[in-house]
Amino acid sequence: MGYFADKAINSTPQLPLKGATWDYSEHLPGNEYEIARIYSHGATLTDVCPPELTADWDATKKTLKSCLKAFKTSCLSLNENCFYDVLPEYFLYEYLNLKNKITQHVLDTHPRPENYDFMYNLVEMLSEIRLQPLNIEIDPIKHLLSSVRGKNFLRTTQTVKHVCDYNPWGTVTGRLATNPHTFPILTMNKEFRGCVKPHNDWFLELDFNAAELRTLLALGGNPQPPNDIHDWNVRNIFHNKLTREEAKVKTFAWLYSERTNKDLERLYNKDLVRNKYWDGFKIETDYGRIIPDVDEHRALNYVVQSTTIDVVHEQAYKVHELLRGMKSKIAFLIHDAVYIDLAEEDRYEILNLLDTFKNTRYGVFKVNNSVGKNLGDLKELKL
Repeated sequence: MGYFADKAINSTPQLPLKGATWDYSEHLPGNEYEIARIYSHGATLTDVCPPELTADWDATKKTLKSCLKAFKTSCLSLNENCFYDVLPEYFLYEYLNLKNKITQHVLDTHPRPENYDFMYNLVEMLSEIRLQPLNIEIDPIKHLLSSVRGKNFLRTTQTVKHVCDYNPWGTVTGRLATNPHTFPILTMNKEFRGCVKPHNDWFLELDFNAAELRTLLALGGNPQPPNDIHDWNVRNIFHNKLTREEAKVKTFAWLYSERTNKDLERLYNKDLVRNKYWDGFKIETDYGRIIPDVDEHRALNYVVQSTTIDVVHEQAYKVHELLRGMKSKIAFLIHDAVYIDLAEEDRYEILNLLDTFKNTRYGVFKVNNSVGKNLGDLKELKL
């Protein structure tokens, strides 16, 4: 230990380029630092560690695990103590020095992604959401907890952190995933949503009407219907011969299958969109997102889903910026929908929020709006 202690204390960790760091931190705001993790498309430090540092990094990780085990055994809470304050000083220098070297390696060897600024904004927004504890009240759903599924959900709520901690690189298309040991907002059964309550007065849900169909229309160069897209399809594609629900089922059954439908293909040009964004090997979207190793079977699905979720995240960030300085905040995102923890004092901003969310780079997307006192009881908002 003495050798490493002397070595650490008598040396300064090698720092990466000025204005660079491994991951986003709310302590380094203002978009003034290059984030190496974005360069690596969400890889871990282990994933991108150069061979000459692998042995040292593996030893460092082993020591870190030992420290965490010791903290747990001694009941030292990392919620009440700063992790860096309880590590031995010599080891902290070694750890940070290696982390800086790996960061420098990534910045030196990886090109700056075309969608860097977009991902920076997304990471910033998700980091701020992560810092907002959820308001979870079990009493409203107690009558549902006697079933096996209910007991499992209750056990989950008792063992995870009540925060929405998203991984923006959790799926190939850009859809969010939640990190382990945090609240499963994306996968929880809808019947249990009543336990999630706002800190302010209401939840306001902003949800694009038929988002993926609208994206496919836009990518094919067609204008957006101003009304419900399934009603629009009934009149303009199915000539009023189907109900709305029948038209919806038939449209989605065709969308991601090999089925043919000349009426649908007249406006939703799948082949045009697939060939525009897929070169036979990889997909590159208008957002600069690149998805490699994609076969023809998955190509259209990936193009539409990836572009749709980036539209949602782009618009969510605009809403996030509009809410700065207000009491209301974005509480969380669930797939294609954004949920705002709305304060009574900000109710007059609802129209501005709606207008901001619906005006996308592809035109105006119709937005469905709902409000409620908990996540499980949202009602359509008539504006």
